[in-house]
Amino acid sequence: MKKSKLVAILSATTVAASLVLVPAATAATKTKACLALDTGGVDDKSFNAASWAGAQKIAKANKNVKVSYLPAASGAEYAPNIKKFVDQKCNVIIGVGFAIAGAIISSAKANPKIKYAIVDDSGLEPNADYTAFTAIANVKGLTFRTQESSFLAGYAAAAFSTKGVVATYGGAPYPTVTAFMDGFAQGVFYFNQVKNKGVRVLGWNRDTKNGEFVGDFANTSKALQISKNFEQAGADVIFPVAGGLGGATAGNSMTSKKSVVIWVDTDGFVAAPQYKSVLLTSVVKGVGTSVQSVIADENAGKFSSTGYNGNLKNAGTFLAPYHDLIRKVPTALRTEVTKLGNDIRSGKVSAK
Repeated sequence: MKKSKLVAILSATTVAASLVLVPAATAATKTKACLALDTGGVDDKSFNAASWAGAQKIAKANKNVKVSYLPAASGAEYAPNIKKFVDQKCNVIIGVGFAIAGAIISSAKANPKIKYAIVDDSGLEPNADYTAFTAIANVKGLTFRTQESSFLAGYAAAAFSTKGVVATYGGAPYPTVTAFMDGFAQGVFYFNQVKNKGVRVLGWNRDTKNGEFVGDFANTSKALQISKNFEQAGADVIFPVAGGLGGATAGNSMTSKKSVVIWVDTDGFVAAPQYKSVLLTSVVKGVGTSVQSVIADENAGKFSSTGYNGNLKNAGTFLAPYHDLIRKVPTALRTEVTKLGNDIRSGKVSAK
């Protein structure tokens, strides 16, 4: 055999061997991200919608990511929906909402190779004596200090009110709901302190940490009646912390002309523009961004159970613009709210 021919054969063999030895990690990663939604539907104008929007955004930007969701008509569907995702071999399963945390944690323990995340929950489980909490290696908690942005909303509401009465109500008494309500009441209290005023808050008691609740996130009739009751008691700014039920409050405000509304979770001006004429502002929770981040990390092989905490400082929660009502919000008040936000970020003012 000629030398040149032998060299060619050896070269070809070497190339073939090198192709076989290319690490599998260089191949495009395929990520199947699946969202188990809370009740209220995917178009709840709140955290279900925001979570799904975040998932869709990364799927659109990255062809290696596929996303899907399952809605829940009631809490009884949480576990079955998660089981369907396990059977579909999803890489990462994201539970949307505090109420679904138990079902997510149970599934995570049974399926340690699957990654999980929980919107509005720490992803921790209380240990045997309930004095400490245990992290679960394949669960990432996505939490938000919404009391900080709600504090700003309470201050703005108290200053905006002409009747000296504002109000809030919740869907159900979950900690992730009451954090908004308590922060709102704290903001009103702070306004009263610095301005020597006496604005009242209906629907939440800062001392007992209890207030007005619908009982769920679906009963529009009850949400509407609560809103009307607040107006009859003099409230001219209402802060519903009840997902899509805020639409009942806003719809009533448009009809009655007696109150304005502060939206929750998403910027209502964008998510529910039909109510924009009565939306003073929104307390926004960066749910979509956090969901997007979890999926991106899993796709890049960088998933971590280290929890995410959105706050004013990292823009994980914030107060939305005043949009169409900005002319009714004095420049001085807007400046005060901006400064208050900076004081909370720096720690000068506490919003716990």
